[in-house]
Amino acid sequence: MTVVLFIAVLAVLSWGLTGLLRHYALARSLMDVPNARSSHSLPTPRGGGVAIVITFLLGLCASFFTGLGIDSDLFYALAGAGLSIALLGFLDDHGHIAARWRLLGHFVAAAWALYWLGGMPPLTAFDGTLHLGWVGHVLAAVYLVWLLNLYNFMDGIDGIASVEAICVCLGGAVLYAVTGTSSLISVTVLPLLMLVVGVVGFLIWNFPPARIFMGDAGSGFLGIVLGIFSLQAGWVNPLLFWGWLILLGVFIVDATLTLLRRLLRREKVYEAHRSHAYQFATRQFGRHFSVTMAVVVINLCWLFPVALVVSLGWLDGLLGVLLAYVPLVVLALRFNAGKAEG
Repeated sequence: MTVVLFIAVLAVLSWGLTGLLRHYALARSLMDVPNARSSHSLPTPRGGGVAIVITFLLGLCASFFTGLGIDSDLFYALAGAGLSIALLGFLDDHGHIAARWRLLGHFVAAAWALYWLGGMPPLTAFDGTLHLGWVGHVLAAVYLVWLLNLYNFMDGIDGIASVEAICVCLGGAVLYAVTGTSSLISVTVLPLLMLVVGVVGFLIWNFPPARIFMGDAGSGFLGIVLGIFSLQAGWVNPLLFWGWLILLGVFIVDATLTLLRRLLRREKVYEAHRSHAYQFATRQFGRHFSVTMAVVVINLCWLFPVALVVSLGWLDGLLGVLLAYVPLVVLALRFNAGKAEG
């Protein structure tokens, strides 16, 4: 009962903070003004993702210091890396930080998280276990940095980044439960539930049509926190890391395929654009709601079942990722991911 009440309080806190941040953004003219590369048509306040950050970090500290339960290494990884990325994003939202300095900050945060997590977890593939050593740690740092950046890239229409985080976290919690690794309310799953309710409180304001946007502080924070959760899951059970990669498939495939196609055309990948598959789809269907809900359906009806099969050991992890991603690649190409804008 204590945990349920705790989670409910966090949800209300996130909802209230988002409303306050909306008033703050309006008063300070912190507006996302539509331009040729925008997917929205009206000026909208930004920076609401700070509510997610504050809610989650307060919940994290409360659960840690009151003994409600959370692993100390996971606490320091999430608190340190998450807070630093959120602060960096907040400063960028209020001004501008050069891309090279942002990237340096991203790698520092990733290194901090990996120090507390123990680096890259062992990988299982074809009945074997791979310990990649320092190479794995480098790959894990690149993975975390890419995930936090792609989350920023994919936060381009109403509600999409929020529903992705909710689906992934709830899916990850169920994977813990069905594999016998943890119960649905435990020290392992509690941080996932705290993030879910933090995002739900914000989503009430961000659901199409959005009354406030997430901003870099929130999107980057979600990206690195989800990356940390996925690596932590790999240390609990190597099969779960593959499961998390599958759950994150919509964002990973769209963002990565778009980046690769833009690199091949030698475009400046750090410049704003509207060439992600979800952005083309939004323009085709004319509604943010349709595309955002399509992401929910793909997560629930395709990616979660494949992740479940892999996590239970019924399908090799690497094969499961390929099985899950191939239809996503086809779908992304169908909606012109990475295609030059006309």
